Amino acid sequence: MRYRLGDLISLSEARNVEASYDLGNLRGISIKKIFIDTKADMTDVSLNNYLIVPPDAFAYVTITSRNGEKITIAHNDTEDFYIVSSSYVVFSVTATDTIDSDFLYMYFNRPEFDRYARFNSWGSARETFSWDDMGDIIIDLPPLFIQQKYVDVYNAMLANQRAYESGLEDLKLACDAYIERLRREMPLTVIGKHIFQRDERNSNRLGTESVRGLAVSKAIIETKADMNGVSLSNYKVVPPKHIAYVPDTSRRGDKMSLGFNGSDETYLVSSISTVFSTDTERLLPEYLMLFFIRSEFDRYSRFHSWGSARETFGWEDMCEIKIPIPDMKVQQSIVNIYNAYVTRREINEKLKAQIKDICPILIKGSLEEGDARSA
Repeated sequence: MRYRLGDLISLSEARNVEASYDLGNLRGISIKKIFIDTKADMTDVSLNNYLIVPPDAFAYVTITSRNGEKITIAHNDTEDFYIVSSSYVVFSVTATDTIDSDFLYMYFNRPEFDRYARFNSWGSARETFSWDDMGDIIIDLPPLFIQQKYVDVYNAMLANQRAYESGLEDLKLACDAYIERLRREMPLTVIGKHIFQRDERNSNRLGTESVRGLAVSKAIIETKADMNGVSLSNYKVVPPKHIAYVPDTSRRGDKMSLGFNGSDETYLVSSISTVFSTDTERLLPEYLMLFFIRSEFDRYSRFHSWGSARETFGWEDMCEIKIPIPDMKVQQSIVNIYNAYVTRREINEKLKAQIKDICPILIKGSLEEGDARSA
């Protein structure tokens, strides 16, 4: 049957006026349609006006412009109470005899809904998908028992993914614990004697398809720069098994832009970057990267950056870093644990994408079954 969504849901405007919830309950929403820890600076911010998101409720951001053609919406499928910015809209399903909230979340997870919300957003400086627009959605629904059947399929897949993700974090903890143990039990060695700077220029040998950027997430990424008409002759070459970093640490959120070329391809990075390799008979580059990806390294490199207009962490500073350097078998074993973690993390992201991609199929299947039963 066909329904107007506004007749099935109701707006919730309960505020955190009694300060019942604190920063531990504060959440933001991502375009992946999940609640996330907020990235906002909450120093001296009062939470009294924040909206409460009870269990089984939804929250969304009305602004859809400059949002990757997606609407930011999430469903609180936990037993916890969250609080979100007062600029969000919070609502709950009231017609529980007609629509299942998990089924509605599956409906929101379809790309068709993103396109609908974007097309029906209005405004000049900012385009918004208002609460009235949300209520005007016309939704086709099968009987509740059919909805539940397809929701059970979705939740079973989600439970498997979350169980896989839980084991994933155990691997990460094992790797971190191994490194901490080495730091406590082994003497620290200056890495300068085991790393070698490389200053090979491209001379236009490689093209723009080889150009990469360096991210503060410690990864080599596709460049975001406009390379049209740019000469690549002075770009630095980053062969496989090499590390590159940007010495400038100011204006980067107190993080260093750094990456490891773990591929079989040769990349190019800006001439401002520093490229180096390691003595692979004494120090594995993958092992060294395990220290670079730690938050302690960002704090260290920022503290040891120098300059006036631009603060930099130079090659001499890099060479002075001290880490425990065990024998190669131990290094390789730690790297193997971390590589297993990375592989499983990639699989986990694919599982998440597959679960999201199956939402349109489940919605379509439920409607077809509902039509077949009523025929």
